Amino acid sequence: MSSLTKQRIEAIDQFRGFAIICMVLINYGMSIQTMPAWLEHAPDIGLTFPDLGAPAFIFAIGLTFGLSYHRRVEENGLPATIGHFMRRYLAILGMGAIIAAGETLLGRNTSGVDWGVLQAIGCAGILTLAVIQLPMGVRLGFGLGLLTLYQLLLDRYWLETVLRSPHGGLIGALSWSALLIIATVFGDLYHSPARRRYFPAVSLLFLIAGLFSAIFVPVSKNRVSASYVLITLAASGLIFSLFYLSQIQLNYFSAWGRNPILLYGLSFLLTGLFVLPDIPSWHLYAPLWLVILQALALVLIMGSVALYWQKKGFIFSM
Repeated sequence: MSSLTKQRIEAIDQFRGFAIICMVLINYGMSIQTMPAWLEHAPDIGLTFPDLGAPAFIFAIGLTFGLSYHRRVEENGLPATIGHFMRRYLAILGMGAIIAAGETLLGRNTSGVDWGVLQAIGCAGILTLAVIQLPMGVRLGFGLGLLTLYQLLLDRYWLETVLRSPHGGLIGALSWSALLIIATVFGDLYHSPARRRYFPAVSLLFLIAGLFSAIFVPVSKNRVSASYVLITLAASGLIFSLFYLSQIQLNYFSAWGRNPILLYGLSFLLTGLFVLPDIPSWHLYAPLWLVILQALALVLIMGSVALYWQKKGFIFSM
C-alpha cells in the first residue's frame, strides 16, 4: 500500500472518528432539558449542529463503500461480496433495532416507533449495494432522482407518517439511501488522484444547490428533506476536505474511526450510567457544568477504549 493510500485512509478514519464523537455527544444530550436550543435537534424545520451528525457518518461510509466493494469483488468474487455486504447491513439494522428497543424501555424514545439511525444506515447500505456497480455519473443521477422522487411523494402523501417516526422511519430511509448513494460518488471523486482536486469545489456546488432548494423545500432532519440532504452532504464534504487537505495526524480521531459501529453501540451502555439513576438533577435537569463534566467523562472513557483497541490492532468488522 502506498503512502498516499495510507494517508487517504487515515484522513477518512479521522473524519469518521469525528462523526462518531459528534453522534455520541448528541445522543447523550438528547434527553437533557437544560441544553441550549442550538445543541439540540431542530424540532422540525431548521438546522442545528446536531443535525449534521448522522449525515456526516453516512458520508464517511460512502467514502469507502465503493473502494471496499470493488476490492472484495476482486479478491473474493461477486457472490461472496454481495453476501458480505448484505450480512453487514442486516447486522447494522438488527443492532439498531436492539438499541431502539432499549431506548423505548428507558423512556428516551417518545415517538413509540422503534427506529433509529442504524436502521436507516442498514436500509441505505442495502439499497446502495444494488447500484454501486453503476458508473459514477449514472449513480449520481440515480441518487438525485431518488431524492427528488422522495421529496415529491413526501409533500404529497408521506409527511405525517414521516414526522411521526425518528429519522423519518422506513419511508425516510429512501432519502438516507439517496444521501449514501451520492456520498459514494464523492468517494469515487476523492479516490481518483486526477479528480480529487475538484472535491472541495463539488462540495461547494452541492451547498449552493442545497441553499437554493431550501427556497422551495424546508430544511428538516425530521423530514429528511431534499434540501437537508444536499446541505448536509455539502457540509460533510467541506469538513472532510479540511481533514485530508491539512494532513494533520489526529490519532485520537483515528482511533474512534477504526471501530465506529462498536463504539456507537458501547456509547448507549455508558450513557445508561447517566440516564438510569432516577435523579432529575443528575441528568434530566442537570446544570450545564455537570452536563459538561459527564460528557467529558463519556468521551474520555470511550476514547481510552478506542486508543487501547488501536494499540492492540483490534478492528471490529461485520
